[in-house]
Amino acid sequence: MTTTTDQSLVTRKAAGINLWDYPWLNPKLLIGALLVIFIILVGLIGPFFWDVTLARVGTSPLNLPPFWVQDDTPPGDPAHPLGTDNSGRDMLALLITGAPSSLRVGFIAAGIGMTVGIVLGFTSGFLGGRVDNVIRTIVDSWVTIPSLLVLVTLSAYMRPTVTVMAFLLAGFAWAQPTRLIRAQALSMRERGYVRMARLSGSSTLSIIFVEMMPNLLPYLAASLAGNISGAILAATGLEALGLGPTRIPTLGMTVYYSIRASAVLRGMWWWWGFPIAVLIVIFTGFFLMATGLDEIANPRLRGIKA
Repeated sequence: MTTTTDQSLVTRKAAGINLWDYPWLNPKLLIGALLVIFIILVGLIGPFFWDVTLARVGTSPLNLPPFWVQDDTPPGDPAHPLGTDNSGRDMLALLITGAPSSLRVGFIAAGIGMTVGIVLGFTSGFLGGRVDNVIRTIVDSWVTIPSLLVLVTLSAYMRPTVTVMAFLLAGFAWAQPTRLIRAQALSMRERGYVRMARLSGSSTLSIIFVEMMPNLLPYLAASLAGNISGAILAATGLEALGLGPTRIPTLGMTVYYSIRASAVLRGMWWWWGFPIAVLIVIFTGFFLMATGLDEIANPRLRGIKA
Protein backbone atom coordinates (compact mmCIF):
# COMPACT_ATOMS: atom_id res chain seq x y z
CA MET A 1 0.00 0.00 0.00
CA THR A 2 2.82 2.42 0.86
CA THR A 3 4.64 1.67 -2.39
CA THR A 4 1.49 2.29 -4.42
CA THR A 5 0.85 5.57 -2.62
CA ASP A 6 4.44 6.72 -3.17
CA GLN A 7 4.23 5.87 -6.86
CA SER A 8 0.95 7.83 -7.11
CA LEU A 9 2.56 10.86 -5.48
CA VAL A 10 5.56 10.65 -7.82
CA THR A 11 3.26 10.38 -10.82
CA ARG A 12 1.29 13.44 -9.71
CA LYS A 13 4.47 15.42 -9.18
CA ALA A 14 5.81 14.36 -12.58
CA ALA A 15 2.58 15.49 -14.19
CA GLY A 16 2.98 18.91 -12.62
CA ILE A 17 -0.08 18.54 -10.38
CA ASN A 18 -0.07 20.27 -7.02
CA LEU A 19 -0.50 17.72 -4.25
CA TRP A 20 -2.95 20.08 -2.55
CA ASP A 21 -5.25 19.60 -5.55
CA TYR A 22 -6.02 16.13 -4.20
CA PRO A 23 -9.76 16.02 -3.46
CA TRP A 24 -10.74 16.89 0.11
CA LEU A 25 -7.29 18.42 0.72
CA ASN A 26 -8.25 21.59 -1.03
CA PRO A 27 -6.71 24.54 0.91
CA LYS A 28 -9.79 26.73 0.51
CA LEU A 29 -12.03 23.97 1.82
CA LEU A 30 -9.77 23.30 4.81
CA ILE A 31 -9.36 26.98 5.73
CA GLY A 32 -13.09 27.62 5.41
CA ALA A 33 -13.93 24.55 7.49
CA LEU A 34 -11.48 25.64 10.19
CA LEU A 35 -13.08 29.08 10.40
CA VAL A 36 -16.58 27.63 10.74
CA ILE A 37 -15.44 24.98 13.23
CA PHE A 38 -13.74 27.70 15.28
CA ILE A 39 -17.01 29.65 15.56
CA ILE A 40 -18.90 26.46 16.47
CA LEU A 41 -16.34 25.54 19.13
CA VAL A 42 -16.54 29.04 20.61
CA GLY A 43 -20.26 28.49 21.09
CA LEU A 44 -19.84 24.98 22.49
CA ILE A 45 -16.79 25.45 24.70
CA GLY A 46 -17.16 29.14 25.54
CA PRO A 47 -19.81 28.65 28.26
CA PHE A 48 -17.35 26.48 30.18
CA PHE A 49 -14.82 29.33 30.34
CA TRP A 50 -17.05 32.40 30.46
CA ASP A 51 -20.22 33.27 32.33
CA VAL A 52 -22.79 33.54 29.53
CA THR A 53 -25.42 34.85 31.98
CA LEU A 54 -23.62 38.18 31.53
CA ALA A 55 -25.47 38.42 28.21
CA ARG A 56 -28.57 39.36 30.20
CA VAL A 57 -29.61 42.96 30.70
CA GLY A 58 -28.22 44.69 33.79
CA THR A 59 -25.60 42.09 34.69
CA SER A 60 -22.58 44.32 33.94
CA PRO A 61 -21.54 47.99 34.14
CA LEU A 62 -22.80 50.18 31.33
CA ASN A 63 -20.88 51.34 28.24
CA LEU A 64 -17.48 49.86 29.08
CA PRO A 65 -15.00 49.81 26.15
CA PRO A 66 -12.69 46.82 25.53
CA PHE A 67 -10.11 46.27 28.25
CA TRP A 68 -7.20 47.68 26.20
CA VAL A 69 -8.95 51.06 25.84
CA GLN A 70 -7.93 53.04 28.91
CA ASP A 71 -8.33 56.63 27.68
CA ASP A 72 -12.14 56.57 27.67
CA THR A 73 -14.50 57.40 30.49
CA PRO A 74 -15.12 54.88 31.93
CA PRO A 75 -11.94 52.95 31.02
CA GLY A 76 -11.88 49.33 29.92
CA ASP A 77 -12.16 46.60 32.52
CA PRO A 78 -10.39 43.20 32.20
CA ALA A 79 -13.48 41.64 33.80
CA HIS A 80 -15.27 42.52 30.55
CA PRO A 81 -12.55 42.11 27.90
CA LEU A 82 -14.68 43.09 24.89
CA GLY A 83 -16.65 45.79 26.69
CA THR A 84 -20.36 46.16 27.45
CA ASP A 85 -23.38 47.89 25.90
CA ASN A 86 -25.71 50.50 27.30
CA SER A 87 -28.00 47.84 28.76
CA GLY A 88 -25.28 46.28 30.88
CA ARG A 89 -24.63 43.21 28.72
CA ASP A 90 -21.16 41.77 28.32
CA MET A 91 -20.09 41.70 24.67
CA LEU A 92 -18.07 38.51 24.95
CA ALA A 93 -21.06 36.71 26.47
CA LEU A 94 -23.26 38.09 23.68
CA LEU A 95 -20.90 36.74 21.02
CA ILE A 96 -20.60 33.32 22.66
CA THR A 97 -24.39 32.95 22.84
CA GLY A 98 -25.29 34.87 19.69
CA ALA A 99 -23.02 33.18 17.13
CA PRO A 100 -24.47 29.66 17.65
CA SER A 101 -28.01 31.06 17.38
CA SER A 102 -27.19 32.67 14.02
CA LEU A 103 -25.52 29.48 12.81
CA ARG A 104 -28.51 27.39 13.91
CA VAL A 105 -30.80 29.48 11.72
CA GLY A 106 -28.54 28.91 8.72
CA PHE A 107 -28.16 25.17 9.26
CA ILE A 108 -31.87 24.54 9.79
CA ALA A 109 -33.06 26.70 6.89
CA ALA A 110 -30.45 25.48 4.41
CA GLY A 111 -30.76 21.85 5.54
CA ILE A 112 -34.52 21.82 4.99
CA GLY A 113 -34.21 23.71 1.73
CA MET A 114 -31.55 21.37 0.35
CA THR A 115 -33.45 18.26 1.42
CA VAL A 116 -36.61 19.41 -0.35
CA GLY A 117 -34.53 20.55 -3.33
CA ILE A 118 -32.80 17.17 -3.64
CA VAL A 119 -36.08 15.23 -3.51
CA LEU A 120 -37.95 17.47 -5.94
CA GLY A 121 -34.97 18.13 -8.21
CA PHE A 122 -34.04 14.49 -8.73
CA THR A 123 -37.69 13.47 -9.06
CA SER A 124 -38.35 16.15 -11.66
CA GLY A 125 -35.14 15.66 -13.63
CA PHE A 126 -35.10 11.87 -13.64
CA LEU A 127 -38.78 11.06 -14.17
CA GLY A 128 -39.52 13.88 -16.60
CA GLY A 129 -42.90 14.06 -18.34
CA ARG A 130 -45.90 15.34 -16.40
CA VAL A 131 -44.09 15.08 -13.08
CA ASP A 132 -41.37 17.37 -14.38
CA ASN A 133 -43.93 19.81 -15.78
CA VAL A 134 -45.81 20.05 -12.47
CA ILE A 135 -42.70 20.48 -10.30
CA ARG A 136 -41.11 22.94 -12.72
CA THR A 137 -44.27 25.05 -12.81
CA ILE A 138 -44.52 25.13 -9.02
CA VAL A 139 -40.86 26.07 -8.64
CA ASP A 140 -40.98 28.77 -11.33
CA SER A 141 -44.08 30.25 -9.71
CA TRP A 142 -42.57 30.15 -6.22
CA VAL A 143 -39.40 31.91 -7.36
CA THR A 144 -41.45 34.91 -8.52
CA ILE A 145 -42.79 35.54 -4.99
CA PRO A 146 -41.01 38.54 -3.37
CA SER A 147 -39.45 36.60 -0.51
CA LEU A 148 -38.05 39.63 1.32
CA LEU A 149 -41.45 41.33 1.44
CA VAL A 150 -43.13 38.16 2.71
CA LEU A 151 -40.44 37.52 5.33
CA VAL A 152 -40.55 41.10 6.60
CA THR A 153 -44.35 40.96 6.87
CA LEU A 154 -44.40 37.60 8.64
CA SER A 155 -41.55 38.50 10.97
CA ALA A 156 -43.21 41.79 11.95
CA TYR A 157 -46.49 40.00 12.64
CA MET A 158 -45.15 36.90 14.42
CA ARG A 159 -42.00 38.12 16.23
CA PRO A 160 -40.46 34.68 15.60
CA THR A 161 -38.05 32.71 17.73
CA VAL A 162 -34.78 31.47 16.26
CA THR A 163 -36.33 28.15 15.21
CA VAL A 164 -39.45 29.76 13.72
CA MET A 165 -37.29 32.20 11.77
CA ALA A 166 -35.28 29.26 10.41
CA PHE A 167 -38.46 27.59 9.17
CA LEU A 168 -39.67 30.84 7.59
CA LEU A 169 -36.39 31.11 5.68
CA ALA A 170 -36.58 27.43 4.73
CA GLY A 171 -39.87 28.15 3.00
CA PHE A 172 -37.94 30.15 0.40
CA ALA A 173 -34.69 28.15 0.46
CA TRP A 174 -35.83 25.10 -1.55
CA ALA A 175 -36.78 26.53 -4.95
CA GLN A 176 -33.32 27.48 -6.22
CA PRO A 177 -31.68 24.15 -5.21
CA THR A 178 -34.56 22.33 -6.90
CA ARG A 179 -33.90 24.10 -10.21
CA LEU A 180 -30.15 23.52 -10.07
CA ILE A 181 -30.41 19.85 -9.08
CA ARG A 182 -33.07 19.25 -11.73
CA ALA A 183 -30.67 20.58 -14.38
CA GLN A 184 -27.94 18.22 -13.17
CA ALA A 185 -30.34 15.27 -13.07
CA LEU A 186 -31.49 15.95 -16.65
CA SER A 187 -27.88 15.74 -17.79
CA MET A 188 -26.96 12.68 -15.74
CA ARG A 189 -29.95 10.52 -16.65
CA GLU A 190 -28.66 10.22 -20.23
CA ARG A 191 -25.24 8.94 -19.21
CA GLY A 192 -24.16 5.39 -19.82
CA TYR A 193 -24.01 4.13 -16.26
CA VAL A 194 -27.56 5.36 -15.58
CA ARG A 195 -28.84 3.62 -18.71
CA MET A 196 -27.08 0.41 -17.68
CA ALA A 197 -28.71 0.63 -14.25
CA ARG A 198 -32.09 0.99 -15.91
CA LEU A 199 -31.47 -2.00 -18.16
CA SER A 200 -30.37 -4.08 -15.18
CA GLY A 201 -33.74 -3.50 -13.53
CA SER A 202 -32.64 -1.17 -10.73
CA SER A 203 -35.44 0.74 -9.03
CA THR A 204 -35.86 4.50 -9.48
CA LEU A 205 -34.79 5.21 -5.90
CA SER A 206 -31.73 3.01 -6.29
CA ILE A 207 -30.68 4.79 -9.47
CA ILE A 208 -31.17 8.23 -7.91
CA PHE A 209 -29.55 7.63 -4.52
CA VAL A 210 -26.95 4.98 -5.43
CA GLU A 211 -25.93 5.83 -8.98
CA MET A 212 -26.56 9.55 -9.45
CA MET A 213 -26.36 11.29 -6.08
CA PRO A 214 -22.82 10.14 -5.08
CA ASN A 215 -21.48 11.82 -8.23
CA LEU A 216 -23.05 15.10 -7.12
CA LEU A 217 -21.96 15.07 -3.47
CA PRO A 218 -19.27 17.79 -3.83
CA TYR A 219 -21.71 19.91 -5.83
CA LEU A 220 -24.48 19.39 -3.27
CA ALA A 221 -22.12 20.17 -0.40
CA ALA A 222 -21.01 23.40 -2.13
CA SER A 223 -24.64 24.40 -2.65
CA LEU A 224 -25.40 23.64 1.00
CA ALA A 225 -22.52 25.82 2.19
CA GLY A 226 -23.69 28.68 0.00
CA ASN A 227 -27.29 28.29 1.16
CA ILE A 228 -26.26 28.31 4.83
CA SER A 229 -24.41 31.57 4.27
CA GLY A 230 -27.40 33.02 2.43
CA ALA A 231 -29.82 32.00 5.18
CA ILE A 232 -27.61 33.57 7.86
CA LEU A 233 -27.38 36.75 5.80
CA ALA A 234 -31.16 36.87 5.37
CA ALA A 235 -31.75 36.25 9.08
CA THR A 236 -29.19 38.90 10.03
CA GLY A 237 -30.85 41.40 7.70
CA LEU A 238 -34.25 40.81 9.29
CA GLU A 239 -32.76 41.04 12.77
CA ALA A 240 -30.93 44.26 11.92
CA LEU A 241 -34.36 45.69 11.10
CA GLY A 242 -35.56 44.67 14.56
CA LEU A 243 -37.66 41.74 13.31
CA GLY A 244 -35.77 38.96 15.06
CA PRO A 245 -36.13 37.26 18.44
CA THR A 246 -36.00 39.77 21.27
CA ARG A 247 -35.20 37.43 24.16
CA ILE A 248 -32.50 35.27 22.57
CA PRO A 249 -29.15 36.96 21.78
CA THR A 250 -28.18 36.82 18.12
CA LEU A 251 -25.56 38.70 16.14
CA GLY A 252 -28.15 40.50 14.04
CA MET A 253 -30.19 41.67 17.04
CA THR A 254 -27.00 42.92 18.71
CA VAL A 255 -26.35 45.06 15.63
CA TYR A 256 -29.96 46.27 15.73
CA TYR A 257 -29.70 47.38 19.36
CA SER A 258 -26.46 49.22 18.58
CA ILE A 259 -28.15 51.04 15.69
CA ARG A 260 -31.14 51.94 17.83
CA ALA A 261 -28.86 53.34 20.54
CA SER A 262 -26.77 55.36 18.01
CA ALA A 263 -23.61 53.44 18.90
CA VAL A 264 -21.83 54.74 15.80
CA LEU A 265 -22.41 58.38 16.73
CA ARG A 266 -21.46 57.72 20.35
CA GLY A 267 -18.18 56.08 19.36
CA MET A 268 -19.13 52.68 20.81
CA TRP A 269 -17.54 50.79 17.93
CA TRP A 270 -17.17 47.56 19.91
CA TRP A 271 -20.95 47.22 20.21
CA TRP A 272 -21.48 46.75 16.46
CA GLY A 273 -17.91 46.00 15.37
CA PHE A 274 -17.41 42.64 17.10
CA PRO A 275 -20.71 41.09 15.89
CA ILE A 276 -19.95 42.21 12.33
CA ALA A 277 -16.42 40.78 12.60
CA VAL A 278 -17.85 37.41 13.66
CA LEU A 279 -20.31 37.50 10.76
CA ILE A 280 -17.44 38.26 8.37
CA VAL A 281 -15.57 35.21 9.68
CA ILE A 282 -18.67 33.05 9.22
CA PHE A 283 -19.36 34.28 5.68
CA THR A 284 -15.71 33.95 4.71
CA GLY A 285 -15.60 30.40 6.05
CA PHE A 286 -18.67 29.27 4.13
CA PHE A 287 -17.53 31.08 0.98
CA LEU A 288 -14.16 29.31 1.07
CA MET A 289 -15.87 25.98 1.73
CA ALA A 290 -18.23 26.47 -1.21
CA THR A 291 -15.35 27.51 -3.48
CA GLY A 292 -13.20 24.57 -2.40
CA LEU A 293 -16.02 22.07 -2.89
CA ASP A 294 -16.77 23.58 -6.28
CA GLU A 295 -13.14 23.05 -7.28
CA ILE A 296 -13.34 19.43 -6.11
CA ALA A 297 -16.45 18.88 -8.22
CA ASN A 298 -14.93 20.66 -11.23
CA PRO A 299 -11.17 19.92 -11.62
CA ARG A 300 -10.90 22.45 -14.46
CA LEU A 301 -11.24 25.21 -11.88
CA ARG A 302 -7.95 23.94 -10.39
CA GLY A 303 -6.22 24.08 -13.75
CA ILE A 304 -6.29 20.31 -14.29
CA LYS A 305 -7.04 19.30 -17.86
CA ALA A 306 -9.38 16.40 -18.34
